[in-house]
Amino acid sequence: VVKGKHAFERIEMTKDEALEMFKYNDFKIDVLKRKVPDGAQCTAYRCGDLIDLCRGPHVPDTSKVKAFSVMKNSAAYWQGQASNHTLQRVYGVSFPDNKELKQHLFRIEEAKKRDHRNVGPAQELFFFHELSPGSCFWLPHGTRIYNKLVDFIKTEYFKRGYHEVITPNVYNLKLWETSGHAAHYKENMFIFNVEGQEFGMKPMNCPGHCLMFAHRQRSYRELPWRVADFGVLHRNEMSGALTGLTRVRRFQQDDAHIFCKPDDVQKEIEDMLLFIDYVYGKFGLNYEMFLSTRPQKYIGDIAMWDEAEKQLSAALDNNGKAWKLNPEDGAFYGPKIDINVFDALGRKHQCATIQLDFQLPIRFNLKYTAAAGVDDSADKEDKPIIIHRAILGSVERFTAILTEHLAGKWPFWISPRQIAIVPVSQEHAEYAEEVKAVLKNEGYYVDVDATSKTLNKKIRENQLAQYNYILVVGAEEIQNKTVNVRTRDNTVHGSKSIPQLLQELHDEVVQFH
Repeated sequence: VVKGKHAFERIEMTKDEALEMFKYNDFKIDVLKRKVPDGAQCTAYRCGDLIDLCRGPHVPDTSKVKAFSVMKNSAAYWQGQASNHTLQRVYGVSFPDNKELKQHLFRIEEAKKRDHRNVGPAQELFFFHELSPGSCFWLPHGTRIYNKLVDFIKTEYFKRGYHEVITPNVYNLKLWETSGHAAHYKENMFIFNVEGQEFGMKPMNCPGHCLMFAHRQRSYRELPWRVADFGVLHRNEMSGALTGLTRVRRFQQDDAHIFCKPDDVQKEIEDMLLFIDYVYGKFGLNYEMFLSTRPQKYIGDIAMWDEAEKQLSAALDNNGKAWKLNPEDGAFYGPKIDINVFDALGRKHQCATIQLDFQLPIRFNLKYTAAAGVDDSADKEDKPIIIHRAILGSVERFTAILTEHLAGKWPFWISPRQIAIVPVSQEHAEYAEEVKAVLKNEGYYVDVDATSKTLNKKIRENQLAQYNYILVVGAEEIQNKTVNVRTRDNTVHGSKSIPQLLQELHDEVVQFH
């Protein structure tokens, strides 16, 4: 096939011509009916005897395919819905030369080793069960990581002037009708009947925060009002789309909404960008930023859009990091900044979002008493702008990204297995327990390996279990009230007193902050 240099020929046709050409295939007919408007043109590609619907583009001919590999095949529901037919999906890749193909295959194998769906169960962090699809069961060690992430963000909230709030999980559907989600998002919500009325599990926090803002009169002196909410969210994702921690039905976000005046926007965005840089820097994550501007269809005054985009652009410039323009890709209700992070394998993940919203303040009739002007005889009311903001995104998805970025080798501050104490023999186990009690009292996660395995085997097994520190204790350590310290990379740090070890552990945690 490659030597034959068979050309890929682009064919343009009307929807009716395509329906006639592919009438033998129900699936292609379905695609045409759903995705091609009546009277519109569509394209197909021909290569030898093969012809198929495709937008393209393609390489000119088959001679360009120098290296290729069929990666896998799997069963897939048509359109991702379990009620539809099951098809076979075949995955393949092609590269200009064998070197690039080998590099790609290496990255694929490395990604498999790091896959959070393998690392998580292997480290006993979490699991999923068919009786609650898309909802993660966080085991004790996984919960330690989850709580550390949440506590890290909450600590920063306190420093940065955010107010934590708690909102209901269930609302009358009238709330979602007011917010507009009922019209556009109802199929992705869990809806149920209560005493003849429709209620729904919340898929996002913003409408509840709007109720909070509106429950009493607000003054310009209270703005910007920064509210943060780790409330549990539920979204009715299709079962075929559920993928480990990256696509779930039950999750929590580091969700925050800033209610502010128009002239607050730039300063708030600048502070958010610094917040984002601080958080991602702690995990060694590089990232890129995009400013998405006014789309063709939008709501609100064009002058407000122009001013908001000007402030976002200025905030990005003042941040000093490179950013790119994404013209006409903003939401219809406001411009936004999208941020993608790159993991250790160079893969891109969308995490942080900064979204301006002109619509919800209108829908919920939000207003605040503005500062009186020189000639104003009465208080004037203005509508706030809402800034939607997330940094981790969902804690579940960010945990998946971190697991794969770190290959399950957790930094000490967030590690669910920080210290393993290994007694040389059973007679040293009592001292091991004494050391454990001291370290545990300081807030560290500590386990004693009192099994009857050989010393070297216990050390190696605890290193593979990703304990950050392995402390060996024997007769000499008991006599001197010390521990022999080594790390999971098998670096031996030697004998240390308990106070000396505690100081070093403290310094390592402080260095993170």
